[in-house]
Amino acid sequence: MSLFSRRAIAMPTAETALPGRAQRMAVASAHYVNGNPLEGPYPAHLQQALFGMGCFWGVERMFWQLPGVYTTAAGYAAGLTENPTYQEVCSGMTGHNEVVLVVFDPQLIGYDELLRVFWEGHNPTQGMRQGNDVGTQYRSGIYTFDDAQAQMAQRSRAAFQASLQQAGYGAITTEILPAGEFYFAEDYHQQYLAKNPGGYCGLGGTGVSCPTGLVLD
Repeated sequence: MSLFSRRAIAMPTAETALPGRAQRMAVASAHYVNGNPLEGPYPAHLQQALFGMGCFWGVERMFWQLPGVYTTAAGYAAGLTENPTYQEVCSGMTGHNEVVLVVFDPQLIGYDELLRVFWEGHNPTQGMRQGNDVGTQYRSGIYTFDDAQAQMAQRSRAAFQASLQQAGYGAITTEILPAGEFYFAEDYHQQYLAKNPGGYCGLGGTGVSCPTGLVLD
């Protein structure tokens, strides 16, 4: 994935962003791994979460493997361009982040557990990059669907920051924003590492554990 990065590290403005298009990306009917619907509407008892942790191929696999996760999808969020393509996102001129949508059953897995996996699964101190992948689309981000998620995300960031400081890491650069519009990525990106088991992952955590018992307090 890093081979495709254009190394754009400055966000575009509304005036400089690419214009995009009205046509939506075609979406497969079912998740390649578990067979559940990729696109909503989802069953009413399920909830959604949205995370950016670098290359979305490895991130999506990390979450679809969790018990209680109904479906996952790779896509783009937190940008300016309507219905962007992968090439446009990689140019750095859409403002989007590579993200993974996680649809989960809160009776089987809590948002606090998803946050723990998020913090421990990547290095959230690197700004506009993740490992060797450099660009605005690789920034760390939590995109929340309601006030409860936003508050939990903020508290978990503060707790994990203290642990990182003790381990010698710098300040967390993770953005926490309302989810906004989610755009599905192209079909070949969906469940990429199940279709291509030897494919590039790009994830590398800090080795620091997120404190338990602090997210919900």
